[in-house]
Amino acid sequence: MAHGFAADPAVDREHMAALAAFTGRSMRTQSPRPFGAAIVDTKSGKVLLRALNAVRQEFDPSAHAEVRAIRLATKRLKQTSLSGYTLYTTCEPCPMCMSAVLWAGVDRVVYGATIEDANRHCNQIQIPAAEVAARSDMTCIVDGPLLRDECYALFTHPRMLKAFRFWQTRKRK
Repeated sequence: MAHGFAADPAVDREHMAALAAFTGRSMRTQSPRPFGAAIVDTKSGKVLLRALNAVRQEFDPSAHAEVRAIRLATKRLKQTSLSGYTLYTTCEPCPMCMSAVLWAGVDRVVYGATIEDANRHCNQIQIPAAEVAARSDMTCIVDGPLLRDECYALFTHPRMLKAFRFWQTRKRK
């Protein structure tokens, strides 16, 4: 396996469940968000940080949870490489996020809900993360979906369904 490590399914489930719970807390706020990401030390399993999508809050279409987590992690570590880290995300990374993952040198991505799941509620570029990784000359393992139902429940939470109506990412026909 790349980077000389083996994934531990129990550890992956623990990290994804914690990330889904962290992201789920946003459902109690005025700005519910189903997209959350965590950067975790691949060997120790220590969580470096978690982040939520902030596109609407920052008026920044690139402020996806994965990109924000990468930005915050590299800033905290004062380095551009996240080699030695795994990214957990409540939804399969879009091509922009997966490209950022590759550029940052992340060892592995573990995702919950799929791009197809997200596309039921908001616009997505429907190119699987594994395909983006496969087309790159950079290495990153892509695993998922994991705890898909728990992560997809973030998208179907009543407060999130109401919020999606205001996101207006769908073109009216």
